[in-house]
Parts: sequence; structure tokens; C-alpha cells
Amino acid sequence: MATAHLLRRAASAFLSSTTTGPSRSRCPLSRLLQPRAAMATDSSAAPFQKIQIQREDTTFDAYVVGKENAPGIVVLQEWWGVDYEIKNHAIHISQLGGGYRALIPDLYRGKVALDVAEAQHLMEGLDWQGAVKDIQASVKWLKSNGSPKVGVTGYCMGGALSIASGVLVPEVDAVVAFYGTPSSELADPSKAKAPIQAHFGEHDNFVGFSDVTAAKSLEEKLKSSGVPYEVHIYPGCSHAFMNTSPEARKRKKGMGLTDENQEAVDLAWSRFSAWMGRFLGSA
Repeated sequence: MATAHLLRRAASAFLSSTTTGPSRSRCPLSRLLQPRAAMATDSSAAPFQKIQIQREDTTFDAYVVGKENAPGIVVLQEWWGVDYEIKNHAIHISQLGGGYRALIPDLYRGKVALDVAEAQHLMEGLDWQGAVKDIQASVKWLKSNGSPKVGVTGYCMGGALSIASGVLVPEVDAVVAFYGTPSSELADPSKAKAPIQAHFGEHDNFVGFSDVTAAKSLEEKLKSSGVPYEVHIYPGCSHAFMNTSPEARKRKKGMGLTDENQEAVDLAWSRFSAWMGRFLGSA
């Protein structure tokens, strides 16, 4: 799938920059492949409900948290899989505004990467078109189980898929994407049908996928789509700047991502909340 190829090339360029870039400290690959920490305390104690969703002849697991009968938000994983940090995001999202019902579909079918190499392998093996079908089934599940409107959000790989869902899944009512864009072969943002808000870091080095050039290209395509859109670029921030748990910060530092900017994180969440509140009507 072309999207996987795009992210693979971007990841290779990014990993190279962490070891050879003049503005970054040297970070050998052995450090990048260190295992991540165990599940974070917040998400491990959360009252997630594990459900199964059927689409076509496939069944997959999903994790739900938040208010029943509230607007729904499908929360899409990074290349790591359904790990502690995506669960942290889902918990936070469920508590924004008047409350949401957040649902994480398990796109990797139970697999979770322990290091960068495994994460890249899992992402490359993903059936991206099948993942879009998982998203559509997740949106339909929420709407058939009490959510009057449903949005989609995602991070990195999930950010690209969330934008794709705004193009390809007619049931989606709003999208917020973080540092990821789909390949043109997967989805053309100029044909978006749902309102899209997107967030990027100024110093993101995933070239062609989530760097400033990719963000500006996305903005140009959204201008011609006719849907409401916002594209925000955060000064001083790199890739994955929304991941702020102690475990995630340790993992990011192992990848050479040393920036911490809580003001940017808070601003992004504020914009997220306003966007989803506007189009989903959380009350």
C-alpha cells in the first residue's frame, strides 16, 4: 500500500536525521530499538469496555470508554498499536466538553510493538483499505449504540487514516488529525466530505508525511474541498508532541524527540475540543 511506503520512507529519513542531523544529538539505532515501558498507570486503571465489531466477514476487538449516548469519537492508534498512550488519549477525549464516548478499534488485531523496528513492520503490514473499513464499522457501531454524531481522530499513522476516513467514510461527521497525511493513492483530501482539523509540529522530520511541507500541501488540498478546515503548525514542536505521559516522553527521548511544550499541547486540545464540540454537539 502506497501509504505504508510513504510512511516508511518518511520514517527512514526521520531515523537518519536523529543520528546524523547537525541540530540533534547523536542517537544510535540500538537506542531507538529499546523496549518501551509497560502500560501507563492512567490507562491500565481505566474502565474500558472491550467489545467486538463485525464488518463483512471479519471481526475485530475495540475498546470503549466514556458516556453512553454521548457523541462518539473513534480514536486511531499510532504505529505502536493499541498501547498505553492511545488509551490515555481516549480517556482524555472522553472527558472533554460535556463528555464523549471514545472507541479505539484494534487495527493490528492484538499486536503491540515493543520497539521502532517492530512498529515499522506492523505498520507496513497493515491493510490500509481494510483499516478504513474498520473505521467505518466503528463509526456505525457508535451510531447504532446511542451516539447521534461521530467524529474520528488519530495520531501519526492514525492521523493519516483519520483524514482518509473524512474522504472515504460518509458516516463521519468531523475529523481531527495529528501529524499524519494519507498518500494520494489512499485518499485525496481535496475530496473530503467531513470537516477536517489537522495539527503538525514545526520540527517534524517525517518528510512528506507530517513535516511542514506535508502540512501545507494538505492545507492547499483542503482549500479546494469545500469543507470547513483548519491546519495548525506548532512552533518548536516535533513529531508526537501530544504524547506527554512519563512513559511516552521516555520513549520519545529514545528516538531523539526531546521537545516538551505543554502550552502547545493544551492549545491543541483546546482546538480539538472546540472543533468536535462544533460539529458533534457535545452537551
